[in-house]
Order: sequence, then C-alpha cells, then structure tokens
Amino acid sequence: MGLMDFIKKQFIDVIEWTESGDGVIAWRYPMADNEIQHGASLTVRESQLAVFVNEGQVADVFGPGRHTLTTQTLPLLTNLKNWDKLFASPFKSDVYFFSTRGQIDQRWGTQQPVTIRDKDFGAVRLRAFGNYSWHLVDPRKFIAAISGTRDVYTATELEGQLRGFMLQHISDAVAQSGIPFLDLAANQIEFAVQLKQAVAPEFAAIGLALDSVTLQNVSLPDELQKVLDQKIGMGMVGGDMGKFMQYQTAQAIPKFAEGAAAGGSGIAGDAMGLGAGVALGQVLAQNLQQGLQGAAAGAAAAAAPVAAAVGLKPEEIMATLEKLADLKAKGILTEDEFSAKKAELLKKLV
Repeated sequence: MGLMDFIKKQFIDVIEWTESGDGVIAWRYPMADNEIQHGASLTVRESQLAVFVNEGQVADVFGPGRHTLTTQTLPLLTNLKNWDKLFASPFKSDVYFFSTRGQIDQRWGTQQPVTIRDKDFGAVRLRAFGNYSWHLVDPRKFIAAISGTRDVYTATELEGQLRGFMLQHISDAVAQSGIPFLDLAANQIEFAVQLKQAVAPEFAAIGLALDSVTLQNVSLPDELQKVLDQKIGMGMVGGDMGKFMQYQTAQAIPKFAEGAAAGGSGIAGDAMGLGAGVALGQVLAQNLQQGLQGAAAGAAAAAAPVAAAVGLKPEEIMATLEKLADLKAKGILTEDEFSAKKAELLKKLV
C-alpha cells in the first residue's frame, strides 16, 4: 500500500493556479518529477490563460474554463510528442499560467527633459508625466520575448521596459498630434491618444495590449519657463516694446523697493539701480510721448521730440516731477538721477 501511495503521488490529476501573489503575471506549475495523468483536469479561471510547453516549444493554449486533458484537447502537444490518438499514459509537460488581469495606474514620466520640435518655438525641452494600463493577451509572444522558462515573472519587473517604451515615443506623439506646446495643456486627451497609438505596437510585440494612456501634466524646465513667461508678457501688450518695458518695470519696482528697504548694496544693488534707472527713463519717455499734442504732421523725425516737449502742459510736467520725487523718497532713484531728470523737465516748462 505504501508503494501504491508513492506511485499515485507521481501523477497529477488537477492542475490550477489560485494567483496568491500580487502582481504575478506568469507562473510555472511546479511539476518536479511528477507526470500529468491522461484525462487530468485543467482549471483555468477568469482572467487567466494556461500554456503547455514541450522542450521549449509552445504547444497548446487554454482559456478560462475546465478542460479534460486528452490527445483530443492537446493536439499540438500530441503532434510534438508523436503520440497517436489512442495515447492514454501519463506524460510530462511544462505548464505555465498567465494572468490577463488589467495592470492599472502604471506611472510614466520624464526623468530628464525631452527635446521635441515645436511650431512656435522650433525646439522645446519638455517634461511630462501620466499613467497607463495594460494586460497580457498573447502568452506565446510573452514567453518568447520576456518570461522564458522563469518560474515566476511579475509586473514590477516589466515597469522599466514599458516606461521606456512610453518615453521614447513622446516626440513621435507630439509630431503626429500637430499640437503646439502652448496648446498641449488644453489638449491633453488628444496628446494621450497619439501617444497610445505610437506606443501600442511596442506592447503588442511582446504580447501585451496597451489599454489606456493619460497625460496629467506637461511643463518646461525652469529656465525655459522664464522665457515663455516673457513671451506671454509681450503677447499681453501686443508686441509693443515700449509697453513691454512698462510691464517689466511695474513687475520689478516692488522688488527694487524691497531691496532698497533692506539696505541692498554692492554690484548686484548697483546693477538693479542702473536697470531701474534705464527702465524708468524709458517709461518716462513713453509718458512724455503720450502727452504730445499739436505736433506738425509733416515735421522731420529729428525735430519731433523738440516740438513735443514745447507742447507739454505745465501741470503734466509737475505731475511727472511729483512721481519722480516719490520714487526718490522710496530709494528707487538716487539723488543724482532725480536731479538730472528734474533739470531736464524744468527746461521744458514753458
């Protein structure tokens, strides 16, 4: 009886996988030295596939359900082993189970900025990140390209390769979408669709289906973002350089005032003061030009500033002097700068 028990342990009657481990997508049934009983039961649960492999060659693939293993249900394995249809003895074969459950919320993102061609900027280095999901559909391809004869293969082990697929096709996706960088944030769904179409063949080549791709954020490196902010500022004033200088000065004055209040000095402080003087001079020039009235339409370009100055109203010049005095009091203009502007304006008072 002991010998019979021993013999029975060598034959496998039921083959199944309960998927006890998280993230396992390929699992090899532990055959050891045992053999599969002819007529044994193979149970494949929903979201699973089972594959019989003979000496490295993929034979029969079974989907969800309960299957009785005979030469009729194992036609490819029967052919590989040269069995006749009356074969009814125990046999050896490697059996692999695969999980076809969706692997969701997989993250992708650019560790370093990716350079792309852009309609507006020519070349742009952008950062992007999002998520994607996939599931296994072709175990034959997966065994050949990825898992091989491994006992266990997990989704975690695939993350690096799949993320690489996503990143290497970002440029293709931007080009195919035709969406300029400035519009990407407002067209994230379209960009994600193009990215999915570009990457899906890479997944299919290893037996996977790319189910979804989302883009959660797209941005520029800090230094390029500053340039973009300036371009946006120019757009706000319609590309007029004089108005743009007014815009920049308005943004900079509070910072200069803070620096002066904190007792800022040295090269940086001098540079800030010089920049403020230049910018303020340009702003004042714009204000003076806006006050021009009655200049002759056909006057020569060289005489225009003189004619404009003569036409200034005394109250406008006094208002400008008051503004200059206020800037001097706040420490934004030096005494010499204020005196020079004051003398210039008083000469034009008529």
